[in-house]
Amino acid sequence: MYTFKINDKEIKTTKNMSLLNFLRDEMQITSVKNGCSEGACGTCMVLLDKKAFRACLLTTEKINGKSIMTVEGIEEKERKIYEWAFAEAGAVQCGFCIPGMVISSKGLLDININPTENDIKKALRGNICRCTGYVKIIEAVMKVAKAIREGYEPDNSYTGKIGERTPRIDAQDKISGKAIYSEDLKIENLYYGGAVRTKYPRALVKKINTSKALETSGVESVYLASDIPGNRNIGHLSFISDWDALIAVGEITRYIGDAVALVLAKDKESLKRGIAAIEVEYEELQPLTSPKMSLEENAPKIHEKGNVLFSQKLSRGNVENALKSSKYVVTHTYKTPFTEHAYLEPESAIAVPTKHGVHLYTSSQSIYDEQREVSRLLGVDPSLVEVTSNYVGGGFGGKEDMSVQHHAALMAYLSKKNVQVTLSRQESINVSTKRHAMEIEMTTSCDENGILTGMKCNILSDTGAYSSLGGPVLQRACTHASGPYNYHNIEVLGTAVYTNNPPGGAFRGFGVTQSAFATEANLNKLAELVGISPWEIRFKNAIEPGMTLPNGQIADEGTALKETLLAVKDYYDNNEIVGISCAMKNAGIGVGLPDVGRAIISIEKGKLHIRCSASCIGQGFATIATQIACEELGIDRSFIVVEAPNTVRTPNSGTTTASRQTVFSGEAVRCAALKVKKFLQTETFTNKSLEYIFKNFDGEEFTGEYSGVTDAMSSEKENPMSHVAYGYATQVVKLDEAGKVLEVVAAHDVGKAINPTAVEGQIEGGVVMGLGYALTEDFILENGIPKQKFGTLGLLRATDIPKIQSIIIEKNVEELTYGAKGVGEITTIPTAPAVQGAYYKLDKIFRTELPLKNSFYKK
Repeated sequence: MYTFKINDKEIKTTKNMSLLNFLRDEMQITSVKNGCSEGACGTCMVLLDKKAFRACLLTTEKINGKSIMTVEGIEEKERKIYEWAFAEAGAVQCGFCIPGMVISSKGLLDININPTENDIKKALRGNICRCTGYVKIIEAVMKVAKAIREGYEPDNSYTGKIGERTPRIDAQDKISGKAIYSEDLKIENLYYGGAVRTKYPRALVKKINTSKALETSGVESVYLASDIPGNRNIGHLSFISDWDALIAVGEITRYIGDAVALVLAKDKESLKRGIAAIEVEYEELQPLTSPKMSLEENAPKIHEKGNVLFSQKLSRGNVENALKSSKYVVTHTYKTPFTEHAYLEPESAIAVPTKHGVHLYTSSQSIYDEQREVSRLLGVDPSLVEVTSNYVGGGFGGKEDMSVQHHAALMAYLSKKNVQVTLSRQESINVSTKRHAMEIEMTTSCDENGILTGMKCNILSDTGAYSSLGGPVLQRACTHASGPYNYHNIEVLGTAVYTNNPPGGAFRGFGVTQSAFATEANLNKLAELVGISPWEIRFKNAIEPGMTLPNGQIADEGTALKETLLAVKDYYDNNEIVGISCAMKNAGIGVGLPDVGRAIISIEKGKLHIRCSASCIGQGFATIATQIACEELGIDRSFIVVEAPNTVRTPNSGTTTASRQTVFSGEAVRCAALKVKKFLQTETFTNKSLEYIFKNFDGEEFTGEYSGVTDAMSSEKENPMSHVAYGYATQVVKLDEAGKVLEVVAAHDVGKAINPTAVEGQIEGGVVMGLGYALTEDFILENGIPKQKFGTLGLLRATDIPKIQSIIIEKNVEELTYGAKGVGEITTIPTAPAVQGAYYKLDKIFRTELPLKNSFYKK
């Protein structure tokens, strides 16, 4: 018998088990999150006798006679201070790490109520955050300390309108641990499902023996490819559905994440035993682990159509003449690595069978994509697959593809039982999509004054085993390869190639992180040859309103690249070891593809319900939608409810991708709010209170829609519109003499900051992610097999981050969503090339591969 206290309540148990599992499964305390179960991420942090410890490294035996505290155990008055401070500071984005952050903060403040910034960083070193960049979390802890020392009065005077630093509407639930993510959801009679994964990236599956698994106690059933009632091939893009939900006997696996069987069991331990009992006979084959291997003449075909997924060619002007007649020409070949998204919440889904279909509860980036792919797998009409989104613990593009949803739905549909499928952290690393590794040969030319004249580029992208979004990612790498500059002789050839590596997918920056690294590094070399500064060559060539972008689109009046350059000029000029980089990034899918934002505002039980399927993966869309409604209607945000995405209640507003939701779904909310405003201004409601109107007109609905009309890549227009908007940015990175990053100044043209605190949070988080991409993160594969755990991915911690100065440039006066452009992706793009430039200034070594070698961070 083990006896201990949890939140001052005495607990007795005979079970010797992981404290994390005990808290979550036995005590139903879900503020303690299962982020990695490796002791690396800190989402399961608890106070053990007032000291912060990771619950996944403790057992009920180890805590015998001791006392445990979770956020639920913090005294109410003190907990309210944490809720106020973290919300006020903007320290909460996806929220999955935040209860653990609160616990580590309390562990510090209980013994040091007047901490320095370094004290806080050290206290938070065991907690990883992938969203915020830590800056605002540190600020929040400072606020908590000050409030406890001096007392505090919460500021509740927010109007909720645009431009205001309104706290997120979901912040308190996330801070207190009340927010429900997919693995937190409690449903009665829940069974647990999981996949048997291939042992080899490329192997012939000769035989699958399920008999021992079916004889295992607690195992309910086993499913193979032959049990799938619909189409076995699914995929994020409906016209390239090449991802096998299960590999059948007689077929060849394509990567280490491929599933060959599914096991359904009554409990988690039985599931583990059942998976281990499946016997698979393989014939191991040599994997194709690079695009060059896959392109060899006699290379085996990974897919029936061949090993080339997609090719893109862009041409404008006369490149060869431009290069021949230019004073200076620079050519380098650059290599960028695969990168793990490393969102703090591993993939999880629950499927509940309905009369003819399933109801799926997930944490993803698009409920309608899930509905389409799952219904395809089950062979049913999409209307028979209802999808509801729980809170999403980070995404960055990595939760656009199916991971667990289709397997949970399949098992629930076939077994008629409630099924949960959750990936372990290592399984997530092996299975999930990555940022595409690319090899880029970049040639750039200029005249004797540094005016750019031409660019020629060849991009080879490793798209991995399946298409995912490999085509669009390559396309965006190509369309942005020339950078945000005013020259018109370009030629870009891009090729996305299948390999037996993990699939490349959507990732913050969407291909532009890769090509911008090459473009911006080449500019530094040209500046050196001309004899001008890297700042000057960028300013000389920066796109301005009315000019033509290299893709032919006319830059609109809201274009503010030069403003971002001017904003960092003094800092760049007055510091010695600095690197600079610019970037552009589209808002919206564009290139002629359908792209629609939709929303409904309905009057229900005295409130205005905003109904939109836009997934919030940390960027705070629900708060943005609330602010837009408050702005148009002039009402207090207490009247507004933002519903969770649900395929029955909320209209299809597209995927959270391409920095599009604030612009597209935000505009849809604005359009719906304008209709509500017109409704309220009719004579019927003269001198009537909102309470009266909302009570007596329950059920009224107002729809809003915005469609972004753009031109296709193949358009023959002289000046096609590729995207509805572009954002621009300039970042400067400062190093010390040892090569340590001291500060990053990030100036971003965001059009209009709907919520400045949220914009700063996106900039800070993006910068830190970009620093990791530049210096520490490297996804190591050996023969197609990942060789890292979560703790060895090279993710930056609170103690690693420099000072980050965010500069928000607001110039756009377009009516579309008040001029907002979206900022989620662009924040990561300029950082790595700016670091490269700073290192070149430090030691004159021109590095062409990420992460940078021979740096302060990586020898």
